[in-house]
Amino acid sequence: MTTFEERTTVHAFRDDALGDHDAVGLAAAIRRGQVSAAEAARDAAERVRTVEERLHAVQVYAEPPVPGPGTGLFAGVPSFVKDNTDYRGLPTGHGSAAFTPRPARRHAAFTRQFLSSGVTVLGKTRLPEFGFSPSTEYEGAEPVRNPWDTGRSAGGSSGGSAALVAAGAVPIAHANDGGGSIRIPAACCGLVGLKPSRGRVVPSAQSRRLPLDIVSDGIVSRSVRDSAAFLAAAETHWRNPELPPLGLVEGPSDRRLRVGFLLDSPTGVPSDDATRAAVTETAARLERLGHAVEPVEIPVDPRFTDDFLTYWGFLSFLLGATGRTLGADFDRRRMDALSQGLRATYLENWRRTPGVLRRLRRAREAYAAAFRGLDLVLSPVLAHTTPRIGHLGPDVPYPALIERILAYVAFTPIDNVVGTPSISLPLGATEDGLPVGVMFAGRPGSERTLLEVAFALEADRPFRRVQDV
Repeated sequence: MTTFEERTTVHAFRDDALGDHDAVGLAAAIRRGQVSAAEAARDAAERVRTVEERLHAVQVYAEPPVPGPGTGLFAGVPSFVKDNTDYRGLPTGHGSAAFTPRPARRHAAFTRQFLSSGVTVLGKTRLPEFGFSPSTEYEGAEPVRNPWDTGRSAGGSSGGSAALVAAGAVPIAHANDGGGSIRIPAACCGLVGLKPSRGRVVPSAQSRRLPLDIVSDGIVSRSVRDSAAFLAAAETHWRNPELPPLGLVEGPSDRRLRVGFLLDSPTGVPSDDATRAAVTETAARLERLGHAVEPVEIPVDPRFTDDFLTYWGFLSFLLGATGRTLGADFDRRRMDALSQGLRATYLENWRRTPGVLRRLRRAREAYAAAFRGLDLVLSPVLAHTTPRIGHLGPDVPYPALIERILAYVAFTPIDNVVGTPSISLPLGATEDGLPVGVMFAGRPGSERTLLEVAFALEADRPFRRVQDV
């Protein structure tokens, strides 16, 4: 295990326009005239350049930074868009070397929703190829590095966004999640990462065409109130009438909750000692705060892991088959080894597709049954603590790599399949101080409850930041 003395941390916190502000605090300072949006963008750009040579988190810069509309909860707050989402005038590369990206002609629907909050876009952040990996690493290119320890993974697939936010370069950044890609990098980098309910934010055109939409857009942040403000701002732009309205959640509730907790994944993957300790200690804190906590089992079909892997492979197959819509020179043979392995897995199992989809859709029934009498479920985010760079790299032979991924990402995918919201909170730490994320999941539409318990835990013990190490 790396010691404090051996590891290298990176951060950009300093006495400038951004200071120690989160996004809500910075937006308030801009509204009061204490700093200007232009000063915030200038100083954020300087912070990004300060850490970028160590973190490698930025895919492309917007030159000059593009200001938001001047209104909204985050008016003037500098931020980034993840590079799998179109931003007009900037190329969308999806982290892939299989094609040459071209500038997008228009904003994606979610980009418009994000911009409506008032953010100033500084550029786009890196992700692993097509967001398939839980670590933002590449064949023949620098990985995105974790600001808490540059020898460690920043997680994936929203690793670039998480690295910049954790390092203090910007207060918030766009992230999205198709199997854990908001919550995983949040857990690795000591951030708040809330995956919204399916349909809470505007769906992408691509997701709507899939037989099972597993992707939700959101942000990674350093404070609960930033994640709450993002959802409130998003709802102002567009609200799904099929979900209960959320509004702005501003603090904990007096309501006492019944919380189920589990230490090992519903698919039987055990968690490591540091992760178990973080969840167990969080359960004790909840009881001290007056909540009822009890063990729970989440019954899932024993074929869930294989089914999710087959669907994951289907997505890789689909991208390989339709890649020329991304770039005229798309060549699936240039996709990385993980993408190729997932595609091969699907081609071996494609006849199972109807049964896979049927079973995955049925998972919501068993999941809903497990919530009877409960408000939330507490669990690890990941089965073990943040790995070193290379452990999940695309140069690892596919059979070994997929085995490692499945032994790591064992808790998050169920919420993507079922469509339920869940949040990663930085509530634990390893013996040498690296963050350990703890996850809460709720019923569809229960973001308010998730945010209220997150506010309570943050108030009980403020989250550590990398500059505190």
